[in-house]
Amino acid sequence: MELFDRVRRRLLLNENGRALLPKAASLLDHAADLEHLFSGAHAAPLRVAASLTIGEVLLPSLVARWSEAHPASPVHIAVANSSEVIDAVAAFDVDIGFIEGPQTHPDLSVQPWLNDELVVVAAPDHPLAQARPVPLETLRRQRWALREPGSGTREASDRWLLEHLGSIDVAFELGSSETLRRVVGTGTAVGCLSRHAAAAALASGSLVELPTRLPPRARRLAIVVHKDKRLGRGASDFLHHCLGAGDEQNGAAQALPCDEEVAAGLPVAQAALAVRSAQVALAANGNAPVSAAARFPA
Repeated sequence: MELFDRVRRRLLLNENGRALLPKAASLLDHAADLEHLFSGAHAAPLRVAASLTIGEVLLPSLVARWSEAHPASPVHIAVANSSEVIDAVAAFDVDIGFIEGPQTHPDLSVQPWLNDELVVVAAPDHPLAQARPVPLETLRRQRWALREPGSGTREASDRWLLEHLGSIDVAFELGSSETLRRVVGTGTAVGCLSRHAAAAALASGSLVELPTRLPPRARRLAIVVHKDKRLGRGASDFLHHCLGAGDEQNGAAQALPCDEEVAAGLPVAQAALAVRSAQVALAANGNAPVSAAARFPA
């Protein structure tokens, strides 16, 4: 049975190959579980991809706690925007993905995880920092700093701002929440961020939340897995670990009315990695290694 088509000098999966791929990936995962079971390591390495906001803010503490309880279970994490995370899960490059917003894929199961909301932020000395509240027409005239196209935060920001403000001046499109916070902190633009991503800057006073006449915009962070993939024991346990933390956080915080629900599917966990923070936390505890990749493994 042929699994590949030759196109010039390249081999591409044909229909038979695409049908076999999820089964082959599942067999390899089983083999990895067995290999680690009998080699003294009791869990296969976990392959996780997370959106930038989740990776920078939410995942480090979750991974550190996981490693304390599972010192023989290494975690390999790739950080990218939500669209790239979805592509990686769909291609079986990773076991679990953590995304922001309602993006989906026909081959994936998606489950809501953590509550979040969007906030408008500015530098403390920005003229609008003294306005209570900022009128919509005034917001419409501002220069804005937003995340890059393809990110979950940008998709949610566009829907929220364009629906209520119409056309706006997007002066900066930035590839990370940290860069966006720094640009907004100079006072050259106002910004739109996840509350999770803005929390530390708001607490320190380096940014302020602008009270506006915009209606609240709540959203759900989510976890994605491939419908045809059988998760190994380690990946399944890690999902339950993250879901449990999500239940605790959602229960402790006041529920936010979401005007959109993420499509429900298999239980999945959402989280992300702030690369340096997680590595430092794990190294300090002498636990299992965490590796973070800028690109997804081949």
